Amino acid sequence: MRGRATITVFLATLIGASASHAETLNLLIWEAYIDQVLVDRWTQKTGVTIHQINFDSDDARDEILAGGGGNVDVVIVDENGAELFGNKGVLEPLSPANLPVLKDYAPEWTDRCAGYGLPYFSGTVGILYRSDVVEEPPTSWHDLMSPRPGLKKHIAMFSDHSELFVPPLMLLGASINANDTESLRAAFGTLKAQAPFVLTYNYVITAIQDPAIAKEIHMALGYSGDQHVLNDKVGTPGLWRYSVPKEGTLSWLDCVSIIAASPQKKRAQEFLEFIGSSEGAAANALAMTMPTTSTAALKLLPHEVRSDPEIYPSAEVLARSEFQRQLSIESVQARRRIISTLANFQ
Repeated sequence: MRGRATITVFLATLIGASASHAETLNLLIWEAYIDQVLVDRWTQKTGVTIHQINFDSDDARDEILAGGGGNVDVVIVDENGAELFGNKGVLEPLSPANLPVLKDYAPEWTDRCAGYGLPYFSGTVGILYRSDVVEEPPTSWHDLMSPRPGLKKHIAMFSDHSELFVPPLMLLGASINANDTESLRAAFGTLKAQAPFVLTYNYVITAIQDPAIAKEIHMALGYSGDQHVLNDKVGTPGLWRYSVPKEGTLSWLDCVSIIAASPQKKRAQEFLEFIGSSEGAAANALAMTMPTTSTAALKLLPHEVRSDPEIYPSAEVLARSEFQRQLSIESVQARRRIISTLANFQ
């Protein structure tokens, strides 16, 4: 993300390299976003190694896909990316005919992957906070965008052209998918006013691994489920918590897709069948403390997991949320220009 060029070059170097293992699938994925035990079980069963290449923003991943995917075989994309890159021929079409496990997933999920992916995890965008420092749990986007004085230089934002604009647009009463100049200009004003309070615009999972600033981050923009990764990183269970603001938020879905140019599409399909099976999806969801989108896997989960609102948002929260829609090219460009200026106001 920030230091985008560095990350992009690093990713390009990795995906351009040939795998040394006789049979390897290259998986482009968020960090700590699949159960390693499940991956190891796959390798033990098939002899095929999964080489994970991590990205830390949708934009960084999309730059790779825009170039055709390099040596990537399997990729985690958001629902917009599945449709966009599927229609461009970068992703392989998937249906029950070539991926039978899709029958375990309801149309409300498969339709959002647009015929180019296996529904993976879903969730929301919200506020992450350190419970030992932030005494009152945040309930509004105002708590992040107009923070109290004690949070100055203790906030981590997330300079992705979609997620970064969720808080200001929600506070303005506008759609998170706004394309109009007036809404984006007003959102810029809110982001500019917040900038002096921001310590970093790096994704918090990345930032927390920087010893120079890790202990200085007290609040962050992030995804549901990130609190568990953060607690694992700092070694303190329950330290980081997650809150969905009352104004509403983005309800997201990630899909697992296959690169159309991959020479190992058959193996990639087998991998998706494995992780998407009822047992595989249930084990992955439990290990990652994330919500499964598999109807069959959901039935295997304990009741206390299925009823946990931190994992499965309530109907009330979802009613205040919006799905991500494809933005106009002009909107994406305007949003990226705004992002590029924010460091000037820190």
